[in-house]
Amino acid sequence: MNTAAPRLSPAEEARLDHLAHRRAKAKLGWYLHAAVYVVVNLGLIALSVANGRHWAIFPLLGWGLGLFFHGLAVWVFAPGNPMLGRMVERERARLRTAGTDPW
Repeated sequence: MNTAAPRLSPAEEARLDHLAHRRAKAKLGWYLHAAVYVVVNLGLIALSVANGRHWAIFPLLGWGLGLFFHGLAVWVFAPGNPMLGRMVERERARLRTAGTDPW
């Protein structure tokens, strides 16, 4: 059984390298976003508790929602993601069977 990766043309190799760099940068950006989220919100919670109020939950939830959608864009719907690829293939199959006017 041969487990070696198939040989790619230089153009395919460049495209694959570009996609790998793009996805790695997106993931690194999400990690940075999550780290800033944690640090800033810990500070806000400390301020909130020090003042005897519990207002820090509002920025925590709002920003957390933004972080969640950022994570979806990076981890679920990123170009080259297997889930996105399966969805595209399903749509292609539907369009092929729809006939001449898919809309």
